[in-house]
Amino acid sequence: MAGNRTGSVEQGTARRGTTAPRRTPLWNYPRRGKGPIRRWLPSWRFIFGSFLLVIATGVGAFAYLYLTTEVPEPDDFALAQSTDVFYSDGETKIGTYAEVRRTSVTLDSLPDFVPHAVVSSEDQRFYENSGVDLRGTARAALNNLRGLPRQGGSTLTQQYVERYYMGTTTSIPGKIREAVLALKIDQEQSKDEILENYLNTIYFGRGAYGIEEAAQSYFGVSAADLTLDQTALLVGVIPSPSRWDPAVDPDTAAVRWERVLRRMTEDGWITADEAAAARFPETIEPATQNQYSGPNGYILQEVRNELVNSGAYTEDELDTLGLDIVTTIDQDMQQYAVDAVGNLPEDRPDNNYVGLISVDPENGEIRAMYGGEDYLVRARNTATQDRAQAGSTFKPFGLLAGIEDGISLRETFDSSSPYQVGDLEFENFQLRGLGMIDLLTATANSVNTVYIRLNEEVGPAATKDVAVRAGLPESTPGLDDSLSNVLGSASPTAKEMAGAYATFAAQGVRTTPHIVREVRNVNGDVTFSGTAAGERVFDSNDVAQLTYALEQVVGPNGTASQISQLGRPVAGKTGTSSFLVSAWFAGYVPQLVTVVDMYQIGPNGEEEPLTPFGGVNAIQGGSFPSQIWLDFMMEATRGMEVESFPTPDIAEPVRTPAPQPTVEPTEEPTTEEPTEEPTTEEPTEEPTTEEPTEEPTTEEPTVEPTPTPTPSPTPTDPPTGANDGDALPVRPGAERHIVRSRRPLPFDG
Repeated sequence: MAGNRTGSVEQGTARRGTTAPRRTPLWNYPRRGKGPIRRWLPSWRFIFGSFLLVIATGVGAFAYLYLTTEVPEPDDFALAQSTDVFYSDGETKIGTYAEVRRTSVTLDSLPDFVPHAVVSSEDQRFYENSGVDLRGTARAALNNLRGLPRQGGSTLTQQYVERYYMGTTTSIPGKIREAVLALKIDQEQSKDEILENYLNTIYFGRGAYGIEEAAQSYFGVSAADLTLDQTALLVGVIPSPSRWDPAVDPDTAAVRWERVLRRMTEDGWITADEAAAARFPETIEPATQNQYSGPNGYILQEVRNELVNSGAYTEDELDTLGLDIVTTIDQDMQQYAVDAVGNLPEDRPDNNYVGLISVDPENGEIRAMYGGEDYLVRARNTATQDRAQAGSTFKPFGLLAGIEDGISLRETFDSSSPYQVGDLEFENFQLRGLGMIDLLTATANSVNTVYIRLNEEVGPAATKDVAVRAGLPESTPGLDDSLSNVLGSASPTAKEMAGAYATFAAQGVRTTPHIVREVRNVNGDVTFSGTAAGERVFDSNDVAQLTYALEQVVGPNGTASQISQLGRPVAGKTGTSSFLVSAWFAGYVPQLVTVVDMYQIGPNGEEEPLTPFGGVNAIQGGSFPSQIWLDFMMEATRGMEVESFPTPDIAEPVRTPAPQPTVEPTEEPTTEEPTEEPTTEEPTEEPTTEEPTEEPTTEEPTVEPTPTPTPSPTPTDPPTGANDGDALPVRPGAERHIVRSRRPLPFDG
């Protein structure tokens, strides 16, 4: 027994002295007790534990991302919509401003088969998935690994997120964020909302973003009018529109079209009979012509300038806010303006320019504007940017200054020519006078020396003041207080002169010429309106007297007697500058004012004399400008009510007439009306006279050109009825003055 106890004690002692075996931990890498190679191979416990750790980390990270990711504001690019510019009818489009061409539409405005086609083609499980389709992603990855045609696993919602919120992304972090946003948006937005935004942002090729612009670009119809055939084609090319456009690859386009119809049939959106009845649709040619080409480009740019300069919109806003801009331009009148200039003889010089602008005097709305033949060829508006010496179209400002000073239209003045004032010498057109004549006769015949005498009496500052009150900017080049200002040494634009004459037509109420009537935002709210209100700046009877005098210009003895062919009351004034560098006709009926000017630009941007063309030896205001004006107004006033000007109250002359000159004219003035259109037609483009304080530029500037005068050809005698004082050679005294003033004195009628 003792032995046994001893043995037991020994055994117990042995147990106590022996280290018990350790439990194998989960983390047993490198593994003990294994060979030199196996010990470095991870056990199943390590592999399984690592897998669980990765899963847990991924789930945690995704959960954190989901909880912390906020749905951002839509991407600016996705929200950008094109702005449409319309004629005054508010329906006929002139053109578009666009950073991207996009016009958003509502889902309920589209045929049902449009969204159905998109779902069948791009994401058949759209209505079942939660924004991310793991099965579709896995299938696409497997097919790509097997070398089959590459597929994308993005759902329609993910594509929408990419275009609407993020922009294109290909990085792994970007794709993860895209998936998170897709899940959140699927929870926050309805499927219809997602589909609508998708259809308005997806790119369809041909520069068209969204279903509306796509329908217009491919078929020339609105998205609301798409057929099933057309819809299947548009949806079919979505994955690669630039390559699968029928105009580029018609065979692939047809395959894609059939695929969409097949899938729509499989999904039950259309019947087999509907699919069988479908026919591959014809598309229109892709638009290749820039919308700024031709005369309309000047309208689009003028509209843009007016809105930006007003401070109402920025350039970017015009390109992206999806506005509807209604202009004041009458579509028919605009075409009449283009046609009137197009009627000029074919031998017209390439560097001869014409500006035409027509304004409603009641509200200042520009009804037509010819700014040039092609904006893409010359991006400078002849009616609103180029300047020309006004010549005798400036005389009405001096005449109105005289009327305001109490001088009667029947007051007589000595018309002797030349007329010396200090070292300046002024000439009439035919280098002779017409005796003692009243202001009505002097205006009809555009007698320079009478207007110089009138300007001496009222003061050049008063003439300038009337011009500014009528609407010419004080900054107009050449507008000063010199005695010769009444002969038109200032160089306004046609638009500025039309604004001044509109004040006359409105009986002394000045409005601001403008080309934008109103702007509406995407909700249809009016956010901008053109300035139509007027301000009275002259007494109505004073202006009525002025208008009566200007009616004599288009009468039988006036310098623009051919204008009487219009067959309604007209008041106006011809104008031709010295050296024949510009020619004008500015005239109006009670409801419409139109101004036409013509000029010529030399190779270095300088003004140069108008080169004779069309069989005319000397181009003056009573020739081509008057012809263009008449051609335009004959059509523009067709159907317009014939209205008369107010009858003026003309005061009797106050002073005693001076004795008649002892030397009578050697011949009767040739002021009778021509039996046919004058043979000295004027050019069709407006002159660009240089600013008096600036040197001529060597190329066409982005602001008013500043040409310098060159010697003029010797003018021929005017045709009967054109006794204008325009563009006469000046005597040595006047030439000396011209040299000192750096610009020619206008001796125009």
